[in-house]
Amino acid sequence: MAEWLYEAGIGENRAALVSRGTIWKARIELEGTGARVGAILNARLADRSTGKVTLDGGGEALCDPLPPGVTQGGPLRVRIVREAIPEPGRPKLPKAVPSDALPMPGLTLLERITASDVPVRVCRAHEPDLLEQAGWSEVLDEAVTGEIAFPGGALRLSPTPAMTLFDVDGGGPLEPLAVAAAHAVARAIERHGITGSIGVDFPTLANRAARAAVAEAIDAALPQPFERTTVNGFGFLQIVRRRTRPSLPELLRADPIGAETRAELRRIERLPPPPPATHMTTQRIARRLAQQPGWTTELARRSGGTTQFVSAKE
Repeated sequence: MAEWLYEAGIGENRAALVSRGTIWKARIELEGTGARVGAILNARLADRSTGKVTLDGGGEALCDPLPPGVTQGGPLRVRIVREAIPEPGRPKLPKAVPSDALPMPGLTLLERITASDVPVRVCRAHEPDLLEQAGWSEVLDEAVTGEIAFPGGALRLSPTPAMTLFDVDGGGPLEPLAVAAAHAVARAIERHGITGSIGVDFPTLANRAARAAVAEAIDAALPQPFERTTVNGFGFLQIVRRRTRPSLPELLRADPIGAETRAELRRIERLPPPPPATHMTTQRIARRLAQQPGWTTELARRSGGTTQFVSAKE
């Protein structure tokens, strides 16, 4: 039976939809996440030419369309329809639309999965590590490296500002390879929460029927709603899914040191008591922990003792 596994971690909350011992969806909610999808917030117009608004409580968003009559610096109320998207050098601001509803926060990760039809199991550090048993570390490694293996071949996942790209590689006959890759791509899209524009570079298939079989495999394996093109003569297919949140690869690649640090805290939190007085780690993790004293304070609260983090240089 399928169930959501949920952990309230240090610096992040995590959830995985697990069925038959396999993770089908993996989601992470970072500490201090800005305006969430569905939030209705009071705001003020900061720049009419771009639609930029300043949100009450901090942060900015792009509102389109602007309500008629609102002037520079004037108040308005907005609903968040897409969260901020991290990108190298230029993060995308949240997107918003005008709203007349009463202010309310967007749903948290736990609230979203609880609202689904799938049961939720809250996992704790002193219990067996069900997330890891289902392959949590392997999914995170896929997100960071982009290397995704499937029977007979491999995918290379590459997020870009324009779209997320999948490149298919493998040996053997091209037609069965491409169909198997289509199923693997669909599963990876769901597993990593990839939305927006997605491009897939399949092997070049000269046979029109073979290209149609690849497109049909996408239709069968990827849940609606989405739109797609056909597979063109060069083996390229494009998928478009409604974009509301950053994907797991985007979150982890935007701050790899933070991701490594939170994963290390998760491992230490699960150690049997008493907690270690000192813990050897890399210099960059030690530096991040020094920048985030709240994380080590929370670790001490949960574990019942203080751990000093030292790097190899020390």
